[in-house]
Amino acid sequence: MKAGKLPPELLERLLARLPSDPRLLLGPGIGRDAAAIDIGGGRALVAAADPVTFAKDQIGAYAVQVNANDVACLGARPAWFLATVLLPGDTTPDVAEEIFEQIRTACEALNVALIGGHTEVTLGIDRPIVAGTMLGEVDAQSLVRPQNARAGDHLLLTKGIAIEGTALLAREAPQALRDRGVQASVIESASRLLTEPGISVVPDAHAACRAGPPHAMHDPTEGGLATALLELAQAAGLQARVRLADVPVLEETTTICAALDLDPLGLLASGALLIAVGSEQCDAVRQALGNEGVEAACIGDLASGEGGVIMDAWDMRPLPTFERDELARVLESFAGQGGLPAAGKAEHEKPR
Repeated sequence: MKAGKLPPELLERLLARLPSDPRLLLGPGIGRDAAAIDIGGGRALVAAADPVTFAKDQIGAYAVQVNANDVACLGARPAWFLATVLLPGDTTPDVAEEIFEQIRTACEALNVALIGGHTEVTLGIDRPIVAGTMLGEVDAQSLVRPQNARAGDHLLLTKGIAIEGTALLAREAPQALRDRGVQASVIESASRLLTEPGISVVPDAHAACRAGPPHAMHDPTEGGLATALLELAQAAGLQARVRLADVPVLEETTTICAALDLDPLGLLASGALLIAVGSEQCDAVRQALGNEGVEAACIGDLASGEGGVIMDAWDMRPLPTFERDELARVLESFAGQGGLPAAGKAEHEKPR
């Protein structure tokens, strides 16, 4: 199989074999990035798990943030984190210390307790891998369920696309970008996106929940905004109708995607939050986000019809869908040409 997510039909077959549990408020499913468990007293425990293999110099912080995002998208407060850290055989002690410090610092910034995990030097890998599990809690009545989006909801997108994918391309393949005419200043600016504004959407989700509440939230990750829209529409059995001209695309993303012949809609997009909110609450949610310094654009609406369809709101044509993320596609093409350009490899030999 190709790098990226499992084919949806395969994943659906695998998930269908899982047993049910009467205390499971929200279980596994395509497009569901976290689970919710009834723990009594009107409270729900929310759990998410995600690995990180890119951005070696920020991998510890990155792992905390992507897992916290998934918990926050259900309206929960991230509270406890476990990390499994796998290190290649040539790892030096200072690299292990730096990764641990990144995890500790990122947890501290989110008021999350680092409660355990596992660390080992292992065979068969050529870069550090951090697999995280984030736990959080929320009042069960305040749980934001993906299937609760409604026809007529407005779709808000915070910050813009594609923060994560653009940053990783700048960090993993700077020489390839230079060879294609991308200016050094753009590559440098893009590489900073991983920390400025960063990939956390926890403040976005909390602000939306205070003002809304939202009917559904989803952070666009693998497969970009297009996949996030499709998954949101599938979960609710609705259509997503998008005004492409209103989708905020970062300048660095536009430049880098043009150089590599990529579609920004399919590029890894953590750092943005997709929010489905009732039309009567849309302005209040945008205002609440603005008060937190987070810009949000209304990019379309949800409508009744054949579920799981995304289309251009103007001419009602289907939008492109992506079997895998554009980042995976381009990095695989580099590998087929003998690997990433040398500058891209050497730049991140150890965290700094």
